[in-house]
Amino acid sequence: MNKEVNYWIEKLQLLPHPEGGFYREIYRSDILLDEKVLTDFNGKRNISTSIYYLLKKDDFSAFHRIKSDEIWHFYSGNDLVLHILHPNGDYNLKVIGNKPFTNSEPFLVVPKGCWFAAKPLGDFALVGCTVAPGFAFDDFELADRNKLIGLFPDKSLLIETFTRD
Repeated sequence: MNKEVNYWIEKLQLLPHPEGGFYREIYRSDILLDEKVLTDFNGKRNISTSIYYLLKKDDFSAFHRIKSDEIWHFYSGNDLVLHILHPNGDYNLKVIGNKPFTNSEPFLVVPKGCWFAAKPLGDFALVGCTVAPGFAFDDFELADRNKLIGLFPDKSLLIETFTRD
């Protein structure tokens, strides 16, 4: 499967992502939303952005959150598990993929402000992520393990698994 992983990384010109995996931005809307409309944001934001995102079996997307909704689209490889921690304490485990007769879905939404992490259920998963309002690294927060465990003590093992020192 490394041959297919390397194919996608090279063909799509993917680069290492700070949360784990590989990515490349493929779309950024020219239309900007004014900060007067976006009360939770500092500065203007593009209406929407989109990336390719690839995770290999020996890697994971560490718990992080953003200020926008993030839509995940499945493209290739194996199913991908998303762990979602909601601000109210709820937890969801979602599977994104395209296998018929399973609990996987080809399209999922992670609501704004939720902490989330991901891991492929096989050799790799290639997905797309669309963010609206558009992604900016100013809106990205990588989880601090101890602080996140303080917020979700019943999920400490999950958080330890999907955070980095």
